[in-house]
Amino acid sequence: MVDKFDAGRQPLAPLRPERVSRRPANVRPGAKPSAETSFAEVLKRETTATSLKFSAHAAQRMRDRNIQLSEADLMRLQDAVLRAQAKGSRESLVMMEKAAFVVSVRNQTVITAVDGESMRQNVFTNIDSAVIV
Repeated sequence: MVDKFDAGRQPLAPLRPERVSRRPANVRPGAKPSAETSFAEVLKRETTATSLKFSAHAAQRMRDRNIQLSEADLMRLQDAVLRAQAKGSRESLVMMEKAAFVVSVRNQTVITAVDGESMRQNVFTNIDSAVIV
């Protein structure tokens, strides 16, 4: 028995899997992407997508307390924030050798900074995790 809604319809063709190209769009067919270029592109994309910001308060605290971070320190701080994010943290204390930072993990923003000497006398509140690097 044919339903009145099916009377004018054509039967559906069987579904066939489509071929998906694994080649990036910017690579010519037959050309091999260089490992260096691919790594550089991935590194640039990842670091710009998740780069840390420093609030005005944190920047002022760093100037006042003479806290200076090298490029390696910034990378370690960023890695600590990503690890806290992976665990579902919202506000995290990141402790390094020279300083401690309270970071809004959701906003990828350093809220405040404390130097090593002041760390001993401080109480950190409103955090839900701590990362020691």
